[in-house]
Amino acid sequence: MSHATRRTKILATLGPATDAPGVLDELLKAGVDCVRLNFSHGDPSAQVARAEALRAAAQRVGREVGILADLPGPKIRIEKFENDRVQLKAGDRFDLVAREDAPAGSEHEVGVSYLGLPGDVEAGDVLLLDDGMMQLQVDRVEGERIVSTVLNDGVLSNRKGLNKQGGGLSLGALTPRDEEIIHVAAKIGVDFIAVSFCRNAQDMHDARRIAREAGSNAALVAKIERAEAIENLTEIVEASDVVMVARGDLGVEIGDAELPGLQKKIIRKALDCNRIVITATQMLQSMVDSPIPTRAEVLDVANSVIDGTDAVMLSQETAAGRYPVKAVQAMARICLGAERQFAHDTDFEAAPRNLDRADQAIAMAAMFLSEHIGVRAIVAITESGGTPRFLSRFRAPAQIIALSGDEAARRRMALMRDVTALPFESTGMTAGVAARAAAKMLFDRGLLEEGDRIIFTSGEIMQQHGATNTLRLLQIGPGGQAEGLGEL
Repeated sequence: MSHATRRTKILATLGPATDAPGVLDELLKAGVDCVRLNFSHGDPSAQVARAEALRAAAQRVGREVGILADLPGPKIRIEKFENDRVQLKAGDRFDLVAREDAPAGSEHEVGVSYLGLPGDVEAGDVLLLDDGMMQLQVDRVEGERIVSTVLNDGVLSNRKGLNKQGGGLSLGALTPRDEEIIHVAAKIGVDFIAVSFCRNAQDMHDARRIAREAGSNAALVAKIERAEAIENLTEIVEASDVVMVARGDLGVEIGDAELPGLQKKIIRKALDCNRIVITATQMLQSMVDSPIPTRAEVLDVANSVIDGTDAVMLSQETAAGRYPVKAVQAMARICLGAERQFAHDTDFEAAPRNLDRADQAIAMAAMFLSEHIGVRAIVAITESGGTPRFLSRFRAPAQIIALSGDEAARRRMALMRDVTALPFESTGMTAGVAARAAAKMLFDRGLLEEGDRIIFTSGEIMQQHGATNTLRLLQIGPGGQAEGLGEL
């Protein structure tokens, strides 16, 4: 099976492990649909170079691949220690110092990057460092110094992240550095911009405004990783194009036991709101050092696919792991296996009623038809990708083929489950001529065979946004000539 028949998309993070010669080409051949540039690490110029290398590799391999720029966001970190690390013991006093000129850390104290932290904590709060590996209980706040007691033995090293259990830090999502990086991302022409630690819809609106002012038309991704984001989930999802279940920091803030249920809730909410959803963090973590995943990881990935995620993400596994290509191959294999478990029972009872847009109504009709008469594919001629996105919210047996003359729009479809986006120029054609030309093109590419039935959606007039209002049922005849069976 080629990656064209895999429904779930793979998002892979680039890093030192993918910089080696030939690795990018192999990743794309293994089925990566979109890459992530993590601007939290290293100099932005390194990520710009990776974007250029990716575009060159995509050209060599003959694939269109999306690029996602992941903003660092206001990650709170401790500063550095005099000797890089300290050993802490349960019961010891340990202070966090929120001062620009805090001294180098020792086993008694360390500086913190967020100078407003003393105003956000009070006695009794638990602070979690290094993804919860080290826990501190706040005893009191003395000006810029937070006096705390260590709750567990462990080693703490430089620049580790800090969270507050249960959330509640008042930091906004976009820092001045994020604004600079949005401008860099706009220059590279990325397809997606991910907002880290967003708290509410306003954070997403601000990021969108900055991106548009910088000349970027990228889709906006909300990373759900704060307790506050869960409280404001509906408004955040509605203000975004894509939602990411960022399980690392979210798990630290709300506790691991709550994560599985929340992951399902976020995926369901995204699908209900017609948004794309990515599941991320530690999906195949053991493959950083091992050539095969654990059974638990296989089940984790498969479960998120069965829950309906559009895409699954690899972080360290591809960015810094020893087996980046094997990790992508394993991910593709697990997704295909999970997809075979799907019961194709599109629930039209649960589908949205009172659709106020023609393109959504046409998409619903296409899905209903495909379910009841059996078609090989639903082919959508689209300018912006709106119809394929709505189609992909349903789980139907037919593959969705999106045809667009707009390269950027095709790359923004790289994360939509079930959707294969292909170039097709329909300027000046009527809907009927375009349908037949598209069918012939797909037949010539080996994607359709004689006798196949396809549902074809388009607008009366090509090249208009949101203008899908026509549905045709076609059958492929000899030589790829399409015969009309009916239209709506």
